Amino acid sequence: MYRLLRPLLFGLDPETAHRFTFNALDLASRLGLVAQSVPLSPRRVMGLEFPNPVGLAAGLDKNGDHLDGVAALGFGFVEVGTVTPRPQPGNPAPRVFRLPQAEAIINRMGFNNAGVDALVENVRRARYRGILGINIGKNFDTPVERAADDYLACLRKAYAHASYIAVNISSPNTPGLRTLQNAAELRELLAALARERTGLAQRHGRRVPLAIKIAPDLEPGQIAEAARLLADNGADAVIATNTTLSRQGVEGLPHANETGGLSGAPLAPRATEVIRLLARELAGALPIIGVGGILSGQDAREKMAAGASLVQIYTGLIYRGPSLVREIAAELARSP
Repeated sequence: MYRLLRPLLFGLDPETAHRFTFNALDLASRLGLVAQSVPLSPRRVMGLEFPNPVGLAAGLDKNGDHLDGVAALGFGFVEVGTVTPRPQPGNPAPRVFRLPQAEAIINRMGFNNAGVDALVENVRRARYRGILGINIGKNFDTPVERAADDYLACLRKAYAHASYIAVNISSPNTPGLRTLQNAAELRELLAALARERTGLAQRHGRRVPLAIKIAPDLEPGQIAEAARLLADNGADAVIATNTTLSRQGVEGLPHANETGGLSGAPLAPRATEVIRLLARELAGALPIIGVGGILSGQDAREKMAAGASLVQIYTGLIYRGPSLVREIAAELARSP
């Protein structure tokens, strides 16, 4: 059915299509009209039990507005956000561009969200009780040298409601954010998060894992350094990868020169290579959540073969529709 609907949706502005699709999904969920069954393939990662290894990546449901509808698609886990301490509108529209010839998207959303308090309230109201990741970031007007304050503020408010916390230090659409991947800055941020998490774990009686999301544009030496820092400073997983600033694979296409991060099929080879490099450096010390250019079950299998323990999708869902969740889960349930 999605194949029939996609041309109509792609005739709309991307953000309009997004709102229409998820409002329709919410309605269908409330009426009990959508409940996609997917194969079980349990995985234990970060000390959590995942019913299957297919997750929704952050960015599609920034405020946790659509948790119940999304859950009906059969995801093994859902990640909401990125959320910031204070609401912010993000960058001016237009800020999302489809490149259908390449099955890709460029976005420069800029962490548009309603703030962490609104997200927490949405999570409270939702019926969803599966594995929930809450992805946190900094407000655009917070100086990067004060970024830790924003991450800690979000961590405190989201902690009780999250199965794990994802720390986004790799979006290309918030000025200065990616400098937090530099060794000194990353070490300082990880130390602050680890200290705060220790206190929160004592207060709430449970230790919530921290997963750090990195960019695909790091050099091999930077990836190796990041792996060591994450393993030695309290991280529980690494999410690889965010969107890329590269335009390899989309050269000459309409919108290819738009500012923002590129996702979708052209990102797949680089994201897989980053996973492979991380897996080599980490040597099992931390699990890897693989994301970037997964548009088929085979794409997901390649991420797992490179060293991922779980996978996430976003752009693939837009191009292939809900059946992609079932396809990937079925592929990963099969023996290698």
